[in-house]
Amino acid sequence: MEQKYRLQGLDEKGLVYVKSISVNDLPPDLQEDVAEEQETLFDVHNSIGDRLAIVSGREAAFYVALQNDLSPLSVH
Repeated sequence: MEQKYRLQGLDEKGLVYVKSISVNDLPPDLQEDVAEEQETLFDVHNSIGDRLAIVSGREAAFYVALQNDLSPLSVH
């Protein structure tokens, strides 16, 4: 289940959060695009919960955020 939270004031700072997800948590149309051996993916979300990217590793998620002038935070 996805829940969206509206956190005031974070967008101006470019904060995004990175969290691990299972391939099974993706919508069916996206599951088809993911390699079968891939079990864990990482989402990059903005402060209101919009998915900005899905990548295959935590380091890659942070790299994508930093390359787009965003400040990534890890969510456990």
